[in-house]
Amino acid sequence: MEKFKKAAPILEKIEQAGFEAYFVGGSVRDYLLNKPIEDVDIATSAFPEEIKQIFPKTFDVGIEHGTVIVVYCGENYEITTFRTEDEYVDFRRPKEVTFIRSLEEDLKRRDFTMNAIAMTKDGTLIDPYNGQEDIKDKIICTVGNAEDRFNEDALRMMRGVRFVSQLSFTLDKKTYEAIKRLAPLLQHISIERIYIEFMKLLKGENRSKALELIVESNLYQYLPGFAEYSKEINETARIIENKYLNELEVWAIFLISIEKEPTENFLRKWKMPVKMIRKINQMIQAFKKRETEEWTKEAIYYTGLDTALSTERIYCAMHEIEVSPRIDKIQQIYNTLPIKHRNELAVNGNDLMKWVKRNSGPWIRDALEKIEVAVVRGEVRNDKEHIKEWFNS
Repeated sequence: MEKFKKAAPILEKIEQAGFEAYFVGGSVRDYLLNKPIEDVDIATSAFPEEIKQIFPKTFDVGIEHGTVIVVYCGENYEITTFRTEDEYVDFRRPKEVTFIRSLEEDLKRRDFTMNAIAMTKDGTLIDPYNGQEDIKDKIICTVGNAEDRFNEDALRMMRGVRFVSQLSFTLDKKTYEAIKRLAPLLQHISIERIYIEFMKLLKGENRSKALELIVESNLYQYLPGFAEYSKEINETARIIENKYLNELEVWAIFLISIEKEPTENFLRKWKMPVKMIRKINQMIQAFKKRETEEWTKEAIYYTGLDTALSTERIYCAMHEIEVSPRIDKIQQIYNTLPIKHRNELAVNGNDLMKWVKRNSGPWIRDALEKIEVAVVRGEVRNDKEHIKEWFNS
């Protein structure tokens, strides 16, 4: 409630200017669910130019859609004018937006009933579509006709399944049936928008059920590269159920299970950032080694602690082994490493050239690698004199 209290003076100022203003959307839903609130969204009968006259510090972020950012007491607040939307084009954006003064008309255009609840600064709820009842029953139901909502923006189908993952709610029967019928519309949505929803889905507590729903509803056929892999998606859902794994580790498990396409090629279809692709690829390569080898000092050193821990979580999930003792063991081995990185070596290339009176060249890299391995294995202490004696012997 603290975030609402901090933002309440904004609603007061808008009301003092003769307009209506309410908290709306996900913040109200999360408040009713006793979940942490990240940002509060405000809807108002004031038009964008009127909001800019009320507050001294604002900037435009989507003014053509009625949204203005108001800076108040060092915080940014997104304030959007009540609006209605004309027919949608490309199943993702309205042809035209019309600013209006009616809250109920504004709530009518929203996706799900649980997101169509408004709240006054005093905590009074305005709920024309029975969103509170659906929240109580843990049901995800569209505002009005489901087919209309999904035809307006096909990404709402992915959002519905994402909420199954995040909130552990169930899709209303008509909402689910509409998703199943209209799944092909997802091909009109940009991969970037789908990617954002899918990554949020993978972070949810009920992601196993959500992944199964993606297959049951046929949405998987319209996700990049997924069409051939319904069996593998379901298998991934089974493996990750009730297990702590981050979203990149879940991706790695899925990609290990398909084994038909290079990781980089597959993930580029999703337009995933290169840094994430690299991390997932490292996990998969480490997992392949882990299938035949136990962890050693050397393996943990060269794999890196974070990747080693992720790899072990993946290994334990796929083999249904208790993970905690194995994670502790890796951490203990890592803690005993004499060095954690090559730059911690007590010697460098200049030292080697002095010792053997030889000019620089590729031999230095090879020699440092040998020294590095010897130090990690404990064959020589990470001490300049000890290394010199070992190197010259």
